[in-house]
Formats: sequence, structure tokens, C-alpha cells
Amino acid sequence: MRGILRFFVPLGLAASLVSLSHVIINSTLARAPDPESTIAAYTIAMSIFTITERPAVFLRQTCSALAADRTGFRSVAVVMVYVLLFTLGFGTLLSYTPLGPWVFRTLFNAGESLLGSTLGSYRILFLVTVFSAIRCLFHGIIIRNMQTKWLTIGMIVRLLAMYGLSLAYLHSGWTIDGRAGALIFLTGMFVEAAVSAWEGRRIYRQMPERLAHSSIRRARDVFPFYRPLVITSFISVMLAPSINVMLGKTVDIELAIASYSVALSVLNLVNSFFTYVHQIVLNFYRLDAAAVRRFALGANLLPAAVVALLAWTPLGKAAFGAIVGAEGQLLDASIEALRVFLLFALVFPWVDYFNGLAMLNKKTRFMMGSQTGNLAVTIAALIVLTAAVPGWNGMVGALAQSCGVAAELAVLAMLMRRWQRRQSIRADIPA
Repeated sequence: MRGILRFFVPLGLAASLVSLSHVIINSTLARAPDPESTIAAYTIAMSIFTITERPAVFLRQTCSALAADRTGFRSVAVVMVYVLLFTLGFGTLLSYTPLGPWVFRTLFNAGESLLGSTLGSYRILFLVTVFSAIRCLFHGIIIRNMQTKWLTIGMIVRLLAMYGLSLAYLHSGWTIDGRAGALIFLTGMFVEAAVSAWEGRRIYRQMPERLAHSSIRRARDVFPFYRPLVITSFISVMLAPSINVMLGKTVDIELAIASYSVALSVLNLVNSFFTYVHQIVLNFYRLDAAAVRRFALGANLLPAAVVALLAWTPLGKAAFGAIVGAEGQLLDASIEALRVFLLFALVFPWVDYFNGLAMLNKKTRFMMGSQTGNLAVTIAALIVLTAAVPGWNGMVGALAQSCGVAAELAVLAMLMRRWQRRQSIRADIPA
């Protein structure tokens, strides 16, 4: 258990700081002359950015699981190049052709007042994918070699850079719009990627060239593990655009998108400390499965307890005001959305736990099924809620997303249990 804590706490801190970086951005945008429109424009651009960024994020788990030697690391690096070629091509197409304005107008109901800021934000955001991919690639070998403190160090440096640029926007008189948030994000990701690459290259030089037990020799050996994660990412990235599209059909579009975004940023800040439970499963489950289960049982209740505290006590308004600068109508709507997110906080840590089991047993295809269930239930809930209670505004997105992640857990647990039952039957059959 002590080993788990030494490994996990730096990861949890790093993940919490990731969410704090988005809080820094939202707190800057919340102080714009028209905060609802500014946050809405940035949020719409971010929802498309996730399409290009999520495949890069999965390089972290892939490298952590497969890069046992230099040959394995280089194989994953080749896969990273393929990912970047695709994502940068897609981002360029959306940024500099008529397709971009058409997507933002048609799918997100972005009027002329939002379109310019949204498009300008995305032109900066899709470049973040390059540094995100480099960061996650080196995170993989850093985690595999138990040097998790460097994830925390990298995030601290990233936050300092982002906070410094945020202060410059707030006190220099620079125009604050969606592009300001995108530039702050790009700066932070560049700095973190540089720190990760510096430490990751040191670890790489100490790794053996080739281990006999490793089956990873070229990029094609990586794809059976990585391909289901990519498909899963393409399914999962449709969640944010789907939610934002349907929020465009609520009574108050800008308030709905802004309050949902602010509540989600606070939820992620609370929940993020426990988003690396899958890495505990990957690195410790075969050593002491009982200890991993005990840790999960105790730790996975904490996010929901904190969300309940923020949503139903005066501490919530103080936190929203201090952390993201929300006030007035935006503050009230954001707290209402956070109350609905309590279900999400209860369920999500267990999704991460079962994802770890799926990756440990090289059953990443199970994650495709569970993510499909999430998307289907989320979209169905959005359709019903926007038709029945459009006046709920941001709460529509919060409830739909919470129902979706509950469905994801149910499907994932069912698939893992069915596979474990088959494994037990095979083990009982005499040779």
C-alpha cells in the first residue's frame, strides 16, 4: 500500500493540476467584458479540439504498457507521428477552409457574434496536439519507470507559465476573448512537453536496447493494443460536441454552455486526482490485487463527497467565485449543474479502475463497447431532456453526461466479468 501511495500521489497531483489549468483559463475568460459569449466560443472550439487531441493522450497508456525497451519506445514514437499527421491535417482543413465556419454554424448554432472568436480559438488550439502528443509519449516511460514525481513537476511549471500569461491578460489591457484562452493553453502545453521530454530522454538513455521478453519490435506490433484505444477515442470525443450541440437547443444557449463548462471544470478539478487509478492497476494489480482493490474502495468515494460539499454548502459559492470568478446568474446556474454531476463523481473512478483491468489483460476492445454505450445513452438523454425540460439549460448536459458514464461502467463491468468467467472455465478444464 505504501508503494501504491508513493506511485499514485504524484500522478493524482499532476492530474489535479491539469484541471486547475483549465480553471485558470476559465477564470480569465470569466473576467471578459462578455463572459458568457467568450466562454461559449472557447468551449465550442475546445469540443472540436478534443477530436484531434484524444488519440494523442492514449499514447501515454500505450507507451506505459508496451515500451519495455528502446525498440518498443521507438515503435510507439512512430505511431505518434502517424497520429500527428492525421490530426494536424484535420485541424488545418477545419481552420482554413469553408468547412470550419459551416461546422460551427450548423452543428453548434454559433451566430456571427460567436463565429469569429470560435474559429480564431480553434486555429490556435489544434496546434496544441503536437505538444500534447510529445508530452504523453514521454509520460509513458516516466510512469513505467516509477518516476511519477516528474509529472507533478512538469505540471507545476506549466501552471506557472499559464498563470503568468493569465495575469498579463488581466493587467495589461490586452483583449480577452476565446483566443486568449487558447494561447494560454498552448503556452502551458509547450512548457510541460519540454519538461517531460527532458526527463524522458534521460530515462530513454538508461533503457536497454531490446529485451528478449518484449514482443514490440515495430509500429505494427503496437497497433493491436493501440487501435481499440483510438477507436474508443473517436467515440468518446463525440460526447463534448454532442452535448454542446444539444445545449444549443436549450432556452438560454450561452448561459447553458457557459454554466455547463464552468461546472464541468470544477468537477474535473475534484475528480481528476483519481483519473490515474488505471495506472495503479497496470503497475500493481499482478503484485497485490487485494491491495489495489482496497485502495480503490477507499479512494473512489472521495470525489463524490467533495462534489456534494461544494454543491450543497456555502463553500460552493465561495469556491466558484474564487476559482473561476463566476458570479450572478452564471454562478447560480453553474452550481445547479454541479449538483447534477454528483452521479458522475460517484461512477467515473470505477470506470477508470475497470479500464485499467482491460488494459492490463490486453482487452482494450472492451473499452470500445463501453464507450459506445456511453455515447448512445448520452445522446438519448440529451434528446429527451432538451425536448422535455429545455429550461434546465446547463443541467441538461450534466445529467446526460452522468447517465452516459453510468452506462459505460455497466457495460465495462459486464464485459470484464464475462471474460473472467470464461478464463476460469478454461483454467478448470484438464489439459
